[in-house]
Amino acid sequence: MSGLTAGLWAARLRALTPARVGLECTGVSQQTRDLLAFQRAHALARDAVHAPLDVAAVAAEFEAICGGPVIRLHSQAADRATYLQRPDLGRILDEPSLAELKRLRSPEGCDLVVVVADGLSALAVERHAAPVLRALWPRLEGWRIAPACVVAQGRVAIGDAVGEALGARLCLVLIGERPGLSSPDSMGAYITWEPRTGRTDAERNCISNIRAEGLSYEEAAVQIGFYLHEARQRKLTGVALKDESRMLEKG
Repeated sequence: MSGLTAGLWAARLRALTPARVGLECTGVSQQTRDLLAFQRAHALARDAVHAPLDVAAVAAEFEAICGGPVIRLHSQAADRATYLQRPDLGRILDEPSLAELKRLRSPEGCDLVVVVADGLSALAVERHAAPVLRALWPRLEGWRIAPACVVAQGRVAIGDAVGEALGARLCLVLIGERPGLSSPDSMGAYITWEPRTGRTDAERNCISNIRAEGLSYEEAAVQIGFYLHEARQRKLTGVALKDESRMLEKG
């Protein structure tokens, strides 16, 4: 393959993906621009992992959307360093948070609780959680929804503890995903029927890559809405529940 042909092939391939493919070299070394771009992307990913969640800002946005108070909670991971070293503590509520939820629990429970957690990218939550909820909210008319919860230093499974404490039939967790070198702000949505401590990932449905360069807010709201309504009707989530609406569209 000639140098010109190889260059055209690499340029076309790079136009299709943000992945680092077909990089040019000078001699046996990468070009400086590509090396600097990689170092910048790596720094952004590291910053996303370590940055603290602006709980007050996220709570204020959710209060405006939901028209009610937002509960601020914390996991048993006291700080970010502990959170990263002890994933198990990020799945458990601290005692004050658990006590607050039990105090607020309604005798008849609720249909849904929305939980926001920083996960591994607080940046993702700060950018995308409110717009997704804003697009989703009209699809939940008639649902009994508990006050939204914002959890600092939380993992996906923290939603099980929140939902169990509030007696929720369904839990939706919006959480920052592990940053990649081209996606430091990707958010995921996890839906669990009858959340309770000990649920496995196989018992949830996940919608990932919610961000400007990935799944749009409206598309995410459509998928989340489908899973929520189907889960309530079928009384299940996880591997037994598939997004059949998308399969029909493709067919």
